[in-house]
Amino acid sequence: MSSLQLGIIGLGNVGRGTLRILADNASLIERKLGFPLEVAAICSRSVLTAPPSEADAFPNALRTTNWREVVESPKVQIVAELVGGTGVAAEIIETAIEQGKSFATANKELMAERGHDIWTRAAARGVGLAMEGSVAGGIPIHAVLREGISGDRVESLIGILNGTCNYILTEMERRKEPLETILAEAQQLGYAEADPSADVDGYDARSKLALLAALAFGVRVQPPDIHVEGIRRVRPMDFAYARRLGHTVRLIASAERAPDGLLLSVRPALVRETTILAHVQGSYNAIWVRGAHGADTFYYGRGAGSTPTGVAVVSDLIRLAREIANRGDKRISPFAHSDLESYRPVSIEKQVRPHYLRFRVKDRPGIIAELGSILAAAGISLDAVLQEPSYQKDDLPFVITLEPTSEGAVRQAVKKMNELDFMVEPPVAMPLEAGLQT
Repeated sequence: MSSLQLGIIGLGNVGRGTLRILADNASLIERKLGFPLEVAAICSRSVLTAPPSEADAFPNALRTTNWREVVESPKVQIVAELVGGTGVAAEIIETAIEQGKSFATANKELMAERGHDIWTRAAARGVGLAMEGSVAGGIPIHAVLREGISGDRVESLIGILNGTCNYILTEMERRKEPLETILAEAQQLGYAEADPSADVDGYDARSKLALLAALAFGVRVQPPDIHVEGIRRVRPMDFAYARRLGHTVRLIASAERAPDGLLLSVRPALVRETTILAHVQGSYNAIWVRGAHGADTFYYGRGAGSTPTGVAVVSDLIRLAREIANRGDKRISPFAHSDLESYRPVSIEKQVRPHYLRFRVKDRPGIIAELGSILAAAGISLDAVLQEPSYQKDDLPFVITLEPTSEGAVRQAVKKMNELDFMVEPPVAMPLEAGLQT
């Protein structure tokens, strides 16, 4: 084979990083494949009026604002969809399938919602789909689950999957400043979007967890069926109390086998300071996988960014090029299973964990007794009461930790606690993550 021709659609951070890597590593890629990958077409809304400098490395490539010119070009054999979202991106991918062209994507939202159906159509048409960049950009976690540890049975998967949230939480911990201050700075630095809700409310991590659940457990889970809580209610005081307990706070994406089925959640949780996961700082991601036979493995790297995710996309392009060059009739499923079982996770209320309850109250005698009676009525055993020094008697914070108990019982108790007239705000409840070893 003399060469394979690529079409790159979308020149945001990931698209520019992909072009940079394709240019910088051109000779290395040719050595690996035995033939070159050539960029035949580049598409973005501004490529004609304000092309990025990365496009200069490909002077002979078609430049267009119309993605159809790329996908329908007879020269282009592999398409990289780097637009994102579930609108135009879906059209691009569907058209690529109709045209019989393999494609790579870093689109976690679209793949989480419709990836199985897209793959079914792609496989029927005989084209390949690769999506390594859709989760934890700099960590090849798809390849790990699809190939590296595919011989094992995954029992649990616990990870930090959103770099923006991890940056905010670790800066809150380091500087003892509120989330709102750190978030505003993150937006100025470009770490967070103008509308940060996908990140701070946990939806980005939820889409990624849905994809990892498919790879790890062979299930097709719709993101809205996954329990999600964001980080908006985490305060600097929570890090102070967590430290007294030998823990820190992270936004944790968790998938685990339980007696009744799979438990899936994205939520803030306390993790022990002695674990590797507690030391994941800034915008980095990390994933801890426990297998039935291979035990624990840990994966760490940049969660996003121009070149880390660009490496994942280029690696996908190389994989697709190999498939085409080898003329295989059966493409490799990106979901690691020949088929996915439609599945709805077990209710998070069945999860059993120790819990952290943080209160802000108008101080008066008997508060602990009232809270204790509610916990006792719900069948919950109190573990400890912690209070940092405070002189604000009209807004007094303190923490109660609970012995392992079901999420459902904790929710029942918190609902009743919130009705008490001395509450300044609803109690904050976070699990102490028990699925990690030191």
